[in-house]
Amino acid sequence: MKLRIDKNRMQMLGAAAMLLLSLVSAFGQTTRENTATPPGASPNNSTANTASNSSNGNSQEMKKGMLVRISEIEIHANHLEEYKAILKEEAEASVRLEPGVISIFPMYKKEKPTEVRILEIYASREAYESHLKTPHFQKYKTTTLKMVKSLKLVDMEVMDAATMTEIFKKM
Repeated sequence: MKLRIDKNRMQMLGAAAMLLLSLVSAFGQTTRENTATPPGASPNNSTANTASNSSNGNSQEMKKGMLVRISEIEIHANHLEEYKAILKEEAEASVRLEPGVISIFPMYKKEKPTEVRILEIYASREAYESHLKTPHFQKYKTTTLKMVKSLKLVDMEVMDAATMTEIFKKM
């Protein structure tokens, strides 16, 4: 199945991702944060996210075990363009080839393009662990290692699984 996203859909996903990022920034002290150095490293004590308070039983079951994360990455300025090209390729391959990868949505701060954020959504912990073993992720990890100044993986909890499902239906 080929994924096609038009401009309006990309804008909507971008708006949803920016809303999520603003929530993360506003409530940063209440999130459980993991710090790592290599891109995509698996934190030792990370837990899968579960959804609650969903009015739709199927939606709740679908979200049970889901892993949602924000990757906060700072890139060395002299490698920025090369990094962005490699990340774009990896994100596209992950979503296209891996059924358990719901989102690898990279973006950067307008005022500081070297500060990259990635909204990562996986169907399960197993889907995430499988993703880490794929050739396209391994290529990304090894080719960008020298480009990354810092990496922080922030595991998130889904607050409203039913609405999350509706947002993605609009795309």
